Amino acid sequence: MDVVNVLHMNAGNRKCSYANNSTLQKTVLLKAQEVLKETMEDFGTHGFPDSFKLADLGCSSGPNALLLVANIIDNVLAFCKQKNLKAPDEFQVFLNDLPNNDFSTVFKMIPPFYVKLENKSGHEKSINCFICGVPGSFYTRLFPSKSLHFFHSSSSIHWLSQVPAELLDNNRGNIYIAKASPLGVYEAYFNQFKSDFTTFLRMRSEEIIPNGRMVLTLLGRSIADPTSKDCCYIYELLVKSFQDMLAEGLLCEEDINSFNLPIYTPCTNELKAIIEFESSFSLDRLETFETNWDMRDGNEILMSEDSSGKLMAKTVRAVMEPLLACHFGNSLMDKLFEKYAMHVTEHLSKEKANYFNIVISLTRKM
Repeated sequence: MDVVNVLHMNAGNRKCSYANNSTLQKTVLLKAQEVLKETMEDFGTHGFPDSFKLADLGCSSGPNALLLVANIIDNVLAFCKQKNLKAPDEFQVFLNDLPNNDFSTVFKMIPPFYVKLENKSGHEKSINCFICGVPGSFYTRLFPSKSLHFFHSSSSIHWLSQVPAELLDNNRGNIYIAKASPLGVYEAYFNQFKSDFTTFLRMRSEEIIPNGRMVLTLLGRSIADPTSKDCCYIYELLVKSFQDMLAEGLLCEEDINSFNLPIYTPCTNELKAIIEFESSFSLDRLETFETNWDMRDGNEILMSEDSSGKLMAKTVRAVMEPLLACHFGNSLMDKLFEKYAMHVTEHLSKEKANYFNIVISLTRKM
């Protein structure tokens, strides 16, 4: 699988698009907001640069990317006012994602976003903000040396640069690490994540100024066991949906055996060890929080009459469909996610389930 060219969220404004099904990711952004705010304030203790340069890595195609930009600008300006510091004269924002990301949807949102900034009350002067897109893998260099002050990424770093090559045909009947997976499957996934995350840190260390900051939020797991439910069961329900279709003659067994997800959900100790090993950044803060599979449960930003299973199926489809369609074919996607919604509904009728999220704040060493 060529991850760089295949991995992207569902484009446009269709019912199954990421733009219309990213409430979960918005919830994650909002829950990580306090860490983001405190990181900005710590960076700006002695003042902000006249031109504050920041990048969002894995921005995707929905409104969340511009929500992040608005939050950062609000935090910086409010802090400067509170501390009587000079605010930046301008904000330069780079939105990054893989080349096949639906940048056009984001770009269409930028002009009204600028108007909204101009009309924003509470600011003493107009806000100069310049936004551009940067297509490319964040496992490569994206920016000139020491050119940025701040990096952010949410719900992206758990995506790998490739399916671990060592898997070959060793994970038959599964699409990720599962209880039934051979021992070598976890090792292959962890080694790929370690290599990728080490590369990610090294690339950013060259692009960010000394003492620059980075806030990363990603899916993880709460315990060392790589087959724990909080990181794997969502994919095991997808396998159950594939098996239903296999029984109906819509798939052949080899279709399932030859597919594995390019994703890894680390535990906190794994993250800490890799950051220490790579050594370019100090880890200032690490927080964890959970978000419900059942997004209707206590989620004030969600307005939907769909069942929990249908909501989750739409969320997963918006993220996974391009990958799955590339391997299994577009014609099976409607049927697959109907079955997936059914399995999620059945699971949630028996027990609550959560995503486990990790947010870290890092400083580039001098």
